[in-house]
Amino acid sequence: MGGPGDRGHESPEVELARSAIEAWITERRTLSRREMEREGELLKQKAAAFVCLKKEGNLRGCIGTFKPTRESLADEIANNAISAACRDPRFFPVSKDELQDLEISVDVLSDPEPIPDVSHLDPKTYGVIVESGGKIGLLLPDIEGVDSVEYQLEVARNKAGIRPGEPVKLYRFIVQRHE
Repeated sequence: MGGPGDRGHESPEVELARSAIEAWITERRTLSRREMEREGELLKQKAAAFVCLKKEGNLRGCIGTFKPTRESLADEIANNAISAACRDPRFFPVSKDELQDLEISVDVLSDPEPIPDVSHLDPKTYGVIVESGGKIGLLLPDIEGVDSVEYQLEVARNKAGIRPGEPVKLYRFIVQRHE
């Protein structure tokens, strides 16, 4: 992830996420369609996305979707950016004073693909979705400290409240990470 001073080198996805967060935190407003028009390609696509925030290398918020829920990828990113900054239940909302210190990444997800078993997973390459009885847990790929399929599945199960040994449907996906 680029540092907070690297704004000139941010991808369009990250620029959009940052603009959405700043507009919400400083003015309590969402970006207008006109403000998002400069991200024309993102308005033409539809995809799921996660927006993750770090401050001084530590997670500060991360919210996303595993299926598209908005009209466009631009809308998906802007909405999830605000949620990562203000609605992640693990953290207090981001303050105005923190804005300049945020490192932002945006992961655009491929469509989830059902897989028959864990042999089709690699935590560095694939994210995983576990599903059981209406409970769903997701873990993005290439997460620091998640080096084995077993641990990747354990974390995803825990996030969903799925007990060890409980049968699950497995899905994998890849991401395009933008920093």
